[in-house]
Amino acid sequence: MNASSHPAPLTDAAIESLRARTPGVRTTVHFNHAGASLSSMDTLEAMRRQLWREAEMGPIEAGVAARDQAEQARILAAVLLNAQPAEIALTTGNSSGWGSTFAALGNWKAGDRILVARQEWGGNIAAMHIAAVRAGARIEAIPCDDSGMADPAALDAMIDERVRLISVTWLPANGGLINPAAAIGAVARRHGIPYFVDAAQAVGQLPIDVREVGCDVLTGVGRKALRGPRETGLLYIRQDFLPRLTPAWVDTHSAPLDDDGLPAMRTDAARFEPSERSYALRCGLANALREALDIGIDNVRARIDRNARALRALLADVPGVDVLDQGRERSGLVSFAVAGNAGSAVLRMLAEQGISISSNGPAYTPLDMRARGLADIARASVSYLTTDAEIDRLVEAIRRLAR
Repeated sequence: MNASSHPAPLTDAAIESLRARTPGVRTTVHFNHAGASLSSMDTLEAMRRQLWREAEMGPIEAGVAARDQAEQARILAAVLLNAQPAEIALTTGNSSGWGSTFAALGNWKAGDRILVARQEWGGNIAAMHIAAVRAGARIEAIPCDDSGMADPAALDAMIDERVRLISVTWLPANGGLINPAAAIGAVARRHGIPYFVDAAQAVGQLPIDVREVGCDVLTGVGRKALRGPRETGLLYIRQDFLPRLTPAWVDTHSAPLDDDGLPAMRTDAARFEPSERSYALRCGLANALREALDIGIDNVRARIDRNARALRALLADVPGVDVLDQGRERSGLVSFAVAGNAGSAVLRMLAEQGISISSNGPAYTPLDMRARGLADIARASVSYLTTDAEIDRLVEAIRRLAR
């Protein structure tokens, strides 16, 4: 199996077959795939089998029995990202991976600069404030171009010897914009500056080649486009960059004691993994990764783009609805506002009709929301599983709200 293979395109019949193996589509009209998507029966069964094995054998013994199966998650993640398995750590989520590697960068000093895309995830900014800004470092937003995405040329003009990190959220949480991750990576490489990419929304939705992106660190999560279980995540660390990172804490897995009683730090990305892990979740993640690769990420991207375009076009024709997405290339996250209704109110009213969306406030993407004067938006995110009938039902419900 490899990410460069070319599975057959996703036809309507193929989508129906996938939906038949997805219990959630029978009970909800789901437009919150960017929050957490709907797992397949096979992913759920992989976790159930491991939990039952733990009940029968004991959790420790069952973990030993499932080790090879669970380790497939690392191998398949490496295929997905065009990385080496030794460059992949399996984490409990996007924030845990991003935060642990940021904390491992070392001490910050007054005058250090961190350059971020304006759409940076609020959790990343919080970590930067606590560890870096407290020491006198500064967070500065990369200017946007006329489409709203981070401008690589403007970034290049900002670089000086005080810049210690460039960080970009590839697909922001508050809309469909896609930042130019590879073009920004080229700037970072040219100047020799560490480059972190938050790919929480991108992993499983876009084809990703970490060599082309040019990042030192990339983080992802299982529960979104990959349709894996919650509390699973992927952390890529470029092998040559790993020696620059000292974890804030270690244990018997990440730094076992040698014969002299001294910690021997692992030389692979698993130095960022704890000894305690859920084998059931890893078995579920491995299955979700296998399904994504079997479907083909190019096919996933094409179908999501098709569904998102259709939804944006229909919403744009509804009086009283403003589609808020920016960027030249867009993702499956569709942000909008309904006149006279806060995004959180739209979420509640749609939930009463069995339709799931999300709403975002400034805490998610504070720099961008403030710059654009946005207080509260509604967000409908599609999957390759999304059907035209579901899109029509969502738009009709919003049309009634907007009257």
